Amino acid sequence: MIKVLLFIFVVLFMSACTTQNAPQTKKAQKTMPKMFQTVSESEATLVQEGKNKHYCVRCGMNLVKFYKTSHAASQNDKRYQYCSIHCLAEHLDEGNELKNPTVVDVTSLKMIPLLNAHYVVGSSVRGTMSKVSKYAFENIEDAQAFQKKYGGKILDFHGALQVAREDFN
Repeated sequence: MIKVLLFIFVVLFMSACTTQNAPQTKKAQKTMPKMFQTVSESEATLVQEGKNKHYCVRCGMNLVKFYKTSHAASQNDKRYQYCSIHCLAEHLDEGNELKNPTVVDVTSLKMIPLLNAHYVVGSSVRGTMSKVSKYAFENIEDAQAFQKKYGGKILDFHGALQVAREDFN
C-alpha cells in the first residue's frame, strides 16, 4: 500500500513539474507583450547587406527585435548596423573612424543623423545591452513627451555616448 501511495505521489509530482515547464501555447505566446524596442520587419530599415543583415555587426543580436535602439554608420564604403549605442561605442573605442552615423528615431522609426538626435537616457523603459536605457528622438518635443511618461534625462549624442561608455568600466 505504501508503495502504491508513493508511486501515485511521484506521478503527481512529476506531472505538476512538467506542466509548469511546458511550452506556452500559441494563444499564450500571442498575448505576451512585445518588447518596446521591437518592430515588425516591414517597419525596420536594415542597412547592411548579405545573410547577416538582420544582426548587429558587434554582438549578433537581432536588429528587428532591438530596432528602436539601432544605430548605423559607414566605414570604407560599407554600412554597419548596431543593436544599440553600446555596440556602436565599442566599435568606436577600437579606434574605428565611422562616417554618416545615424540612429533610429523612436517616433517615426526612420534613420536620422545621429548628431541631430535628442537621447532620453535612464528611462524606466528597458535598454539594449545596458541597464541604462538610451532612446533617440529627432524632435525635442517627442523626447520630452517620452521623458514625462518614462523618466530619464535628455542628452545629446555625446552625452549619451559617455553614459554608454560607462558600461565598459
